[in-house]
Amino acid sequence: MTQVRIRPETPADIDAIRDLTDTAFAPMAFSDGTEGACIARLRADGDLALSLVPETTPGQLVGHVAFSPASAGDDDEGWFGLGPVAVLPDRQRGGIGSALIRAGLDRSQASGARGCVLIGSPAYYRRFGFAADGRVSYRAIPTRNVMWLAFGDHRPAGEMKFSPGLE
Repeated sequence: MTQVRIRPETPADIDAIRDLTDTAFAPMAFSDGTEGACIARLRADGDLALSLVPETTPGQLVGHVAFSPASAGDDDEGWFGLGPVAVLPDRQRGGIGSALIRAGLDRSQASGARGCVLIGSPAYYRRFGFAADGRVSYRAIPTRNVMWLAFGDHRPAGEMKFSPGLE
């Protein structure tokens, strides 16, 4: 992986985050094209709890990860929704997305969060410790794609909820 510096977003990054998110998700069959707008809604609602960007050189952003308040079934305090995660297409599969996720999980845990939830690919997210065991659900999404990671001993159960900007 090329050396990247992961840092919190700044106001100067906002347009670049939306552009790179739209570019990263454009070729994805599962995308509905709203990921960039979701991040903007989270920011406008004050629900963008953690927003990290990697830069290869100062001002050159190559990705983004968002964390926002969420509930994990019966546990509605102290959880974050992870996503969207975006990396520019020509920089994907080089470890940048993994580095963003790990940095975000580390910062979330250090801040006292109870855990994170997401909708995603078990093949990808299990490497970070996420479970898709059917204990947590979300609408009509197959439970194999509804994943959670607890930072403590509590194991959530029930319907997951995200911030309104992601709903």
